Amino acid sequence: MGGIDISVSRCEVAGEMVLTDQTQNECALEHHCPKGTKCPLDGCFAVHSGVAEAHPECKVKKSAAKKSAR
Repeated sequence: MGGIDISVSRCEVAGEMVLTDQTQNECALEHHCPKGTKCPLDGCFAVHSGVAEAHPECKVKKSAAKKSAR
């Protein structure tokens, strides 16, 4: 049986989980981040919206996130 693979990461600025299969700009708009906000997930967002693969420069470790979800 297949499941849904959703890319999310915890954002300390927004104070919640955010989708990383969107662009960083889309996330900032959705969470009302003021212009100039230093994003703690910079480099973790998709280059193209809707692509579930993590950006290759993402500093967040996927394995740690998966372990905490268990």
